[in-house]
Amino acid sequence: MDRECHYALVSQHLDNFTPKFQRQLLELAQTYCAIFEQPLEDFPESFHPLLDNLRHQYKQSAWQEAVDNIEQSTEDCAARVIPITSADYPDQLRQIGGAPRLLYARGNIENLHLPQIAIVGSRRLTRGGGDNARAWSQYLAAGGFVITSGLAHGVDGAAHSGALDGGGKTIAVMATGIDAVYPRAHLKLADQIIDQGGTLLTEFEPKTKPLATNFPSRNRIISGLSLGVLVVEAALRSGSLITARYALEQDREVFAIPGSIHNPQSRGCHHLIKQGAHLVEKAEEIVEQLKGALSGLALEVLLPDTPSPSYTALADPRLEADEKRLLTRLGYEPMDMDSLITDGSFSVAELSRLLVALEIKGLIESQNGLYQRLK
Repeated sequence: MDRECHYALVSQHLDNFTPKFQRQLLELAQTYCAIFEQPLEDFPESFHPLLDNLRHQYKQSAWQEAVDNIEQSTEDCAARVIPITSADYPDQLRQIGGAPRLLYARGNIENLHLPQIAIVGSRRLTRGGGDNARAWSQYLAAGGFVITSGLAHGVDGAAHSGALDGGGKTIAVMATGIDAVYPRAHLKLADQIIDQGGTLLTEFEPKTKPLATNFPSRNRIISGLSLGVLVVEAALRSGSLITARYALEQDREVFAIPGSIHNPQSRGCHHLIKQGAHLVEKAEEIVEQLKGALSGLALEVLLPDTPSPSYTALADPRLEADEKRLLTRLGYEPMDMDSLITDGSFSVAELSRLLVALEIKGLIESQNGLYQRLK
């Protein structure tokens, strides 16, 4: 590990060396090496007592065991330490208030410098929400965006999987140490992310457990890395809304996919739209809105020559005429069997057969006896 990374790690274990003091000293010194090695005369006199104290603590080596353990754990899981002073640190994230002083990364760190879209949402997603997260992620990843999310159950996992399915790259920002994947059910997904050129990223030291207080902190990194945040589904009390709030504070774009007024997992998206988030129905609308930011970064995204994920299922050549009629009748609001047979278009037997066929084709879902169109 080079000296800059070493001093950066040590700095996190010195008494009274708060993030505020680190930020102030780094504005003067530019590097952690300079803080510990540059002559005191190069700094304003008001900083001399603090620097004297830091250098004395360094010589005392009380930090030694903690830093040695971090360095060993980082090496054991093939991770890297990226201090905020490093050229490997993502510029987008460096711009936000309260940017983490250190990042731990596994995988391809070049992804940190590519245009990113964060895709987040509920852990308790609906079938339609999962389909949207995968399809939009796949489409945007195939066009050159890196998909950034939080490796959680629900929308996060679907977004990472969609990016990989599209042959693209994805970044999973973790609320644990870099040596531990949470939830454990996503161990295989984390391995796939690394194997396919993606990145695992965290600000937390190795051995850090998934504490509840870590997740909001993690969310500010998800939004800070990205040009914009897409919320697929979210309840009114959702961590995704925290991510969206961070995005607004960081001057990032916020996008939300609308849903049924009867779906509790759509209410967070509707709330965001009322607050000024962009209502989006096609993935291209996100790219259109981000053109200015992309041009400012001298980056170009080439979307695939395939239909947007919002295409209508009625054009699907697999559909029979009766299936198309029922799909049109069903609409996007949940309906029960009794409501669907009131106009006499289908017998109970015919309706049951058609509903099963549409569900097998992934065009509708049933929940608690209610049927709802997905596409």
